[in-house]
Amino acid sequence: MLGLKQRGLIGIVLMIVGTAAFLPTVFPGTTRTVDLVAVAAAALLTLGTYLVGTDVDGRPV
Repeated sequence: MLGLKQRGLIGIVLMIVGTAAFLPTVFPGTTRTVDLVAVAAAALLTLGTYLVGTDVDGRPV
């Protein structure tokens, strides 16, 4: 799919989950728990982006 290997597909899933985890933060009056979920969401997005970006064979051009 999309020319990606398993590593890239896992990255895409992490990016989707990370984006969905940010949704509760758009509502006013968030709690500390929601703030911690946002930190975890940022970590998932970062890791997913890294996995997709490095899903190449050999040295990137």
